[in-house]
Amino acid sequence: MTSSPATTVDHPFFARIWPTIAAHETDQIRALRRENLAGLSGRVLEVGAGVGTNFAFYPDPVEHVVAVEPELRLAARARAAAAEAPVSVQVTDSTVEHFAAEEPFDAVVCSLVLCSVGDPDAVLRQLYSRLRPGGQLRYLEHVASVGFRGRLQRLADATLWPRLLGNCHTHRDTERTITGAGFTVDNARRELTMPVWLPLPVSEFALGRARRPA
Repeated sequence: MTSSPATTVDHPFFARIWPTIAAHETDQIRALRRENLAGLSGRVLEVGAGVGTNFAFYPDPVEHVVAVEPELRLAARARAAAAEAPVSVQVTDSTVEHFAAEEPFDAVVCSLVLCSVGDPDAVLRQLYSRLRPGGQLRYLEHVASVGFRGRLQRLADATLWPRLLGNCHTHRDTERTITGAGFTVDNARRELTMPVWLPLPVSEFALGRARRPA
């Protein structure tokens, strides 16, 4: 018999270190977060809100954000950030797999989260169904690299990296998974956020806008 996915996750080490990492993000990554949210309006679903780092960057036309964060320690911090946000933010501490909404959203935001979900294909199909026709998926994700960095990513994914960092898998072809779920990518680019000589597997980011066809 197959067990159903858990409604929350428990990553105590990651929950301890992520607030510090998030508080010391580089100006470049902060600028990418802001760009990822630019121009949004209406009702927004944010997946994997972490400690609420995105909340301060939502533009005024956004009416309401439902932010899903299944790690209870991080969700508590996200609620504190929501109280200071310039737009209305509601934080729910369940996995996206268990999240249900009565009406579709105008946009879905994914920031550094698709690397950590158990089944990216299923999650993106679910997010597709949560969007109104013509609604947007905004994503900022670190993605699979090639060459030496790609080999480093595969090594990291096969050893301790996912266990220590909240199930993060660094060598995922996230953009192919997005199109495989039915989304049309309108524009996307990749940026290297660390020097090429620095041997870290999470240096290459994809920033993009996709949509559910109308």
